[in-house]
Amino acid sequence: MSGSNALATVTATLKGLIEEKLAPEVSGAKVTVAPPSVARSINVNSDQINIFLYSTQHNSAFSNFPMPGEVKNGERSYPPLSLILKYLITVYGEDDNDISGQKLMGNVMSILHDNPVLKRSDIDNVEPDSDLHHQIERVRITPDSLSLDDMSKLWSSFQSAEYRLSTCYQVSVVLIESTRKTNAPLPILKRGKDDQGGTVTAAPLPALTGFRFSSQKPSAELGDTVTLLGERLTGDDMIIRLQHPLLVESADPSAARSIDLHPEASGTDSELTFKIPSSADDAAIGSKWPAGFYTVSLVMQHPDMPNLTSNALSMPLSPIIKKISPRKAPAGDIELTVECLPQVLPNQRVALLFGDQVVPLNKPMIAPPNPSAPSTLAFTVKQAKARNTPYVVRLRIDGIDSIPVDFSKDTLQFAADQMVSVT
Repeated sequence: MSGSNALATVTATLKGLIEEKLAPEVSGAKVTVAPPSVARSINVNSDQINIFLYSTQHNSAFSNFPMPGEVKNGERSYPPLSLILKYLITVYGEDDNDISGQKLMGNVMSILHDNPVLKRSDIDNVEPDSDLHHQIERVRITPDSLSLDDMSKLWSSFQSAEYRLSTCYQVSVVLIESTRKTNAPLPILKRGKDDQGGTVTAAPLPALTGFRFSSQKPSAELGDTVTLLGERLTGDDMIIRLQHPLLVESADPSAARSIDLHPEASGTDSELTFKIPSSADDAAIGSKWPAGFYTVSLVMQHPDMPNLTSNALSMPLSPIIKKISPRKAPAGDIELTVECLPQVLPNQRVALLFGDQVVPLNKPMIAPPNPSAPSTLAFTVKQAKARNTPYVVRLRIDGIDSIPVDFSKDTLQFAADQMVSVT
């Protein structure tokens, strides 16, 4: 339950411990807490021991666990800030006498060797509101050996400070409690129906591996039949669940954002087909099926058992351009109007691909008159150049492009109604 004052508490405790345990022959030494660049100016001529916290590091052992002893299983709690404190201890002999300094260093190192763990009584009341003495993990002092090169780099950072006999220690672990709120759920009264416990099944779940779209399309469109590929795809009471972050299933804001479809009857163990409704099947298809990426999974429903869900795959649903106006325009800036299904929702990212040019949507968007009508989008193509071949037009919604291909021909070619001529 340590608070943010824990760092200062550790430093003050070390200072008090050394002052209390100094041998009689060096008991007059002054213990200071200051950067080495100014430490000697505090006490110019007498014996001096300086304690400097030069670094703090994270202790990864406690990074993914809640504060020890603070929460029970099932409760949500955030991990504490777990720290390792790095100290530089420097000694100065009276009148800069090295012999006196070495006596001080031997005395300090002996004290820390004999007191490797800070007692709760040593920590308590050193700094107000730190509560370091209440943490379940003990605070330990261990030597920290720095190489000559590291020690040289450390002292060179103290500007004009002259190097004196020094040693390093690390103190850990210091746990500073997170200030975010925790949650404690109510106890469980029974486990499932009639307190029968968890449901166990030996049958493996279906596994989805991919999709096959009609006419070798790169993505699905409204009205398409989609084939799910995988293993163990046959079974009774199986539904196909599609989820989208912008999908609205009902007026109830708490309703699940998903659509459940029944598979086609002619399924096999490795293939399962389902049909995406078209605007003729559903009057509200324009607003119910936004373009973008859908998460598709299989849900097995059995009586008196919870639903079992397969792995999920991401399925792209492309927008369909219903009309482009004008289809022919002079060179220069062109004001294009595009009608599309599904309807474009307010939070979706929209752009028009005019040849190789990416054209942003004009604001504001023209709202459709009813849920079944296409969205009408306005774009301004800047400085379109005249050329002999028309420009292919694609609509990009949330990263998914419309498919400007005529699949009714024997050979694939761009659809004539998806192009604009510039003269």
